[in-house]
Amino acid sequence: MDENEIGRIVVDAAICVHRELGPGLLETVYEVVLGRELEDRGLKVERQVAVTIECRGIRFDEGFRADIIVQRKVILELKSVVKVTDVHKKQLLTYLKLSGLRLGFLLNFGEALMKDGITRTVNRLPEG
Repeated sequence: MDENEIGRIVVDAAICVHRELGPGLLETVYEVVLGRELEDRGLKVERQVAVTIECRGIRFDEGFRADIIVQRKVILELKSVVKVTDVHKKQLLTYLKLSGLRLGFLLNFGEALMKDGITRTVNRLPEG
C-alpha cells in the first residue's frame, strides 16, 4: 500500500472520528480513537513514536515524537485548536524531513467541519 492509498484511508477515518466525537476534545482523545479506527481498517499504527535525529554526528531521540505513524509511511500530527497556524504546518514538514517520510497530515479536530481541518503535506512524494 503506498502513501496516497494510506492517506485516503486516514482522511476518511478522521472524518468518521470527528463526526462521532465532534470538535474541541483533548488531542489525546482523538489520537486514541483515530488510532483504533485505523487499526480496525487494517493499518499498522504506532503512537507517540520517538524519531531519531542525527546532527553533527550526534544521534538522539529527544527531537520529536510523532503523534501517529501509519504503516511506517505516513505521519499524522493531531491538533485540537481554534485555528491552525503556519507554525503547525512547518512543524509537520520538519517532522517529514527529519524522519525521511514523504507524506503527512495535520489533522485539526478543533474545526467545526473536519474537511476544513485537514492539511496534506508532502516531502519529495511523487504524484500519484
